[in-house]
Amino acid sequence: MTFVKAKLLIERMAPGETAEIWLKGWEPIENVPRSIRDLGHEILAMTRHSDNDPLGPHRLLICKK
Repeated sequence: MTFVKAKLLIERMAPGETAEIWLKGWEPIENVPRSIRDLGHEILAMTRHSDNDPLGPHRLLICKK
């Protein structure tokens, strides 16, 4: 998921609501969590779901502030 899609999701959320975002690839894994924090929202968890591929799917759990 790109940051633009994540931002659109966050805009539809109520404050305090949580969402799960799946990321894959170097750029989204590095940039999406940072950009979400920069907007003032909280990263609750980020979990890699592939033992063999560090750039494989990552689950990002966020909370809108």
